[in-house]
Amino acid sequence: MTGPHIAVLDDYQSVASGSADWAGRLPGATVEFFGRHIGDEDELVAALEPFDVVVAMRERTPFPRAVLERLPRLRLLVTTGMRNAAIDVGAAAELGVTVCGTRAHAAATPELTWALILGLLRDVAGGDARMRAGQWQGAVAQDVDGQLLGLVGLGRLGGQVARIGAAFGMDVIAWSPNLTAERAAEHGARLVTKAELFATAKVVTVHLVLGPRTRGLIGDPELSAMRADAYLVNTSRFGLLDAGALRRALTAGRPAGVALDVYETEPLPTGHWLRTAPNTLLSPHMGYVTERTYQVFYGDAVDDIAVFLAGGGPLRTLTPAD
Repeated sequence: MTGPHIAVLDDYQSVASGSADWAGRLPGATVEFFGRHIGDEDELVAALEPFDVVVAMRERTPFPRAVLERLPRLRLLVTTGMRNAAIDVGAAAELGVTVCGTRAHAAATPELTWALILGLLRDVAGGDARMRAGQWQGAVAQDVDGQLLGLVGLGRLGGQVARIGAAFGMDVIAWSPNLTAERAAEHGARLVTKAELFATAKVVTVHLVLGPRTRGLIGDPELSAMRADAYLVNTSRFGLLDAGALRRALTAGRPAGVALDVYETEPLPTGHWLRTAPNTLLSPHMGYVTERTYQVFYGDAVDDIAVFLAGGGPLRTLTPAD
């Protein structure tokens, strides 16, 4: 009797095999690592038809009902992290597919958020480009110390960004739909209204979960209210921004700069307007892409598969309510 067939998707850097003990923990299993993203639904179904188990990296590959219904052999779908809006968990349950997740390394995304903030304020990319073009100093950089940092969302990740901001000597303000003054104070921040945050902050960073209430939350009113010398950073989900409003704002030159790590379509299409948008610093969704994060993600994925195959049930099951 042959062992299970396991597909590991979207292994862009070809590091999944070395990030966990696949052979030792899953003896007899056949594991195939897919380095190329498969965006076409028919091609994805054809590629995954022989597999009993699929490991999905975050939301890189969607698994709607239409895809799950065409994979009758699939028994277990593992997503890295404990939330994945690209998987129809309800449909999976109806079709007898168990969905489970993994832990995460919480420091990774806040660290990239700060890389982008500093990259904007100190014009790191512009300085690099001028140096490579044979030039020297050009732009005058902005200070971090003493500036006003505005956080849209002050949960687990936003709280870490707030604490780092305070360490840099920034004054920290925050807003989210359910944030209280007491909760803000726990992170060294001051609760303000949404309007005040966008009108006054030098740097606005976004740290909300994307859902029906938050989709398009940042649109024309918020972007046009920002200071002409302000910066916007989004390492959460692109859908929190109104795409049309963002394009209009960048064309108008207000705010002064925008840094993005997340996009409507990923990988970002070659001819997408953002690739040539002015005053932008673009990162290819690298917030969670660190060595330690991958070790946690893939290590937990292997553990989930091993326990599932042993009949003990997955360690971290996702339900439709998740």
